[in-house]
Amino acid sequence: MTAARRALSEWSPNITRDLLAGTVVALALIPEAIAFSIIAGVDPKVGLYASFCIAVVTAIAGGRPAMISAATGATALVMVTLVRDHGLDYLLAATLLTGVLQIAAGYLRLGDLMRFVSGSVITGFVNALAILIFLAQLPEFVGAGPVFYAMVAGGLAVIYLLPRLTRAVPAPLVTIVLGTALAVWLGLDLRNVGNMGELPSELPHFLLPQVPLTFETLRIILPYSVTIAMVGLLESMMTAAIVDEMTDTASNKNRECRGQGLANIASGLFGGMAGCAMIGQSVINVTSGGRGRLSSLWAGVFLLFLILVLGEWVRRIPMAALVAVMIFVSVSTFRWRSVLALRTNPRSSSFVMLATVAVTVATGNLAQGVLVGVVLSGLFFAQKVMRAFSVTSSLEGATRTYGVTGQIFFATAGAFHDAFDFREGVERVVIDLSRAHFWDITAIGALDRVVLKLRHHGVEVEVAGLNAASATMVERLGTHHREGASLSVGH
Repeated sequence: MTAARRALSEWSPNITRDLLAGTVVALALIPEAIAFSIIAGVDPKVGLYASFCIAVVTAIAGGRPAMISAATGATALVMVTLVRDHGLDYLLAATLLTGVLQIAAGYLRLGDLMRFVSGSVITGFVNALAILIFLAQLPEFVGAGPVFYAMVAGGLAVIYLLPRLTRAVPAPLVTIVLGTALAVWLGLDLRNVGNMGELPSELPHFLLPQVPLTFETLRIILPYSVTIAMVGLLESMMTAAIVDEMTDTASNKNRECRGQGLANIASGLFGGMAGCAMIGQSVINVTSGGRGRLSSLWAGVFLLFLILVLGEWVRRIPMAALVAVMIFVSVSTFRWRSVLALRTNPRSSSFVMLATVAVTVATGNLAQGVLVGVVLSGLFFAQKVMRAFSVTSSLEGATRTYGVTGQIFFATAGAFHDAFDFREGVERVVIDLSRAHFWDITAIGALDRVVLKLRHHGVEVEVAGLNAASATMVERLGTHHREGASLSVGH
């Protein structure tokens, strides 16, 4: 494939589908951006400008085509206290610093850490997000009349039945257009986008945060920037992994880190708040046919066009139509097979998935849920490695041979040490490590203590079978092979 064809494939393998998918996303972004602005305690235009800037910049500089990034609830929750205590200018300054930190993370290749997130955590993340998306729609049902329920039901019918007739136009877009047309034509008394907040009437303009350039300012914004950067990158990396799976294509996670950083800097310089990838909107984009960068770029550009040029019509979009779309996204996002797999999957994997879902839904914080899932995965993995570790011994004359099998690291170092009998009274001990591997300084320290203790009791010790990597670590970090080494010389 030539470079030109590869670039075209990345930008837009199907221009029509990408434009239509981006249109659906732009329509769905407006109420969410307004809602997230309200959560953060800022004017709705801050979230709308942020969504425009972030969507456009990540479409160009990001590492995952077809992924949608904008203002999000996950990052908005972190900003509440900062805005309340210090105001909008400090939020903009924190947004700029967030971008710098994310660019640094990209160059430090922190995106590669996604390989340590297990499939159980990703499944739990996806299921929890589907539940949160569904729960976020429930307030719209409070106090709603039969007309609202009828439009939601009708919208879902269109979404699920229209693809059986034609896939030329995304069903969610048809739902929004039909719902709006009916609401306006029949004069239906329904809550609409205009009720969510005032739409801006002017283009975003360049501005610098009016904050003093002092260490005191840095002290105020740094904790928020670090948290926003971490939460934003975590959610973006998880979303990228999900879009990878949905489209059966790969993404550049480190480029995505840098792209998110550039997008947040652009947002902060044009009066917007920090954001990150949005899995709900990304799922809408992909299920609507979006595959290239054009879909993400068009979503941002068309969002600005909608609020500035078609604002009067956008205000009339009934929330019932958007609720139907988001319920569809929730149902489509949830991995229903994972529920059936609970009976066949290993208990540890099922527990990790359920714990990730439970913590995420209980806290409403995707980052906390993923963190719990990753920690549990690590603990279960260490436990499995420990079960595969063993030490056998055999006595031949005055020589005792210990055969070590498995991985020796901080979790198995204690068992390795305790497997030796230091007072047996043999003349010579051979430690056969041909089927073992040393991973960290704790393991090397355990080997040092074993050898030095045996020597302390007058036993001749031979360490045999070290593989090249382990031998290098022992040579560099160990002490038992050095002249004058004894138990009194600490490792």
